[in-house]
Amino acid sequence: MPVPEPNLYPDFNIVRLSHVELQVRDLAASKEFYTNILGLQVTHEDSSRVSLRAMEERGHHCIMLVQGDEACVRYIAFKVYDESDLEKIEQFFQAKGLATEWVEREWQGKTLHAVDPWGTPLEFYAKMDRLESLHQKYALYKGVKPLRIDHFNCFSSDVDGAVAFYNEMGFRVTEYTEDSESGKVWAAWMHRKGGVHDIAFTNGVGPRLHHTAFWVPTPLNIIDLLDLMATTGYVDNIERGPGRHGISNAFFLYILDPDGHRIEIYCSDYQTVDPDHEPIRWDLTDKQRQTLWGAPAPKSWFEEGSVFEGISPVASKLKAQPIVAPY
Repeated sequence: MPVPEPNLYPDFNIVRLSHVELQVRDLAASKEFYTNILGLQVTHEDSSRVSLRAMEERGHHCIMLVQGDEACVRYIAFKVYDESDLEKIEQFFQAKGLATEWVEREWQGKTLHAVDPWGTPLEFYAKMDRLESLHQKYALYKGVKPLRIDHFNCFSSDVDGAVAFYNEMGFRVTEYTEDSESGKVWAAWMHRKGGVHDIAFTNGVGPRLHHTAFWVPTPLNIIDLLDLMATTGYVDNIERGPGRHGISNAFFLYILDPDGHRIEIYCSDYQTVDPDHEPIRWDLTDKQRQTLWGAPAPKSWFEEGSVFEGISPVASKLKAQPIVAPY
């Protein structure tokens, strides 16, 4: 098995993924998409930014939209158990010669900014302003009715290296795709919170953000979203699906926001909290890996992604190719 043994006792405790800051070119158009189509709730708004959260979330935001000249991702963020973990994370990154910086973030407590070995901008915090519960305020539900942010997927030029690095931080592999010819990992799914993943890595030009995913109650929410998008001018923003992944067993849909940032709508994966959970291996040539029903993903899904601010992505040395839809 090419993935490392899980690190069950890391020096610090990352609880889960938390939020992402996206730079967008038209803040009003993005707000319209994320509120009236996706269904997120506005928690703060001014002339240059909009903060949003999903219906089950008590933290101030899971996405921050920021006006800018170019579309990009400023950082992805993770919540840790308490503030003592932040100093330990700082020591972990600095021991590897990786840059860290303490930053001020509104609505958050002490926050550490760091970059992984490939330049991915990461932030870690323990405390965020808590807001009232919306979970049972059903009059507010609209769009796809997103309950919570579920995971990030990132393009990586070195998936084996990324798995090893994030494994050191306590992320555990649940499923992975192996290229049998080279023996290398082509993609991997890693978790902290007990689902299939908080972060995944897909072979390609990286680092780039492949997608941010939101959990919804049922596959019927996805069908409703498709009908809504098809009749409100967003039919061209539907990229892939609906379908059921082989990996994760999740029912899915991939859509694009007005700037091309990819969003996955996601439900029906499984629990992974047991410490002796064994990773599931998939072969890159298995057509049920991408979609249990056998339908391959379009070329755009393997090639297009959101760049991180100020980071120049590089091509992967692993040239193995998955099955791609002929259109």
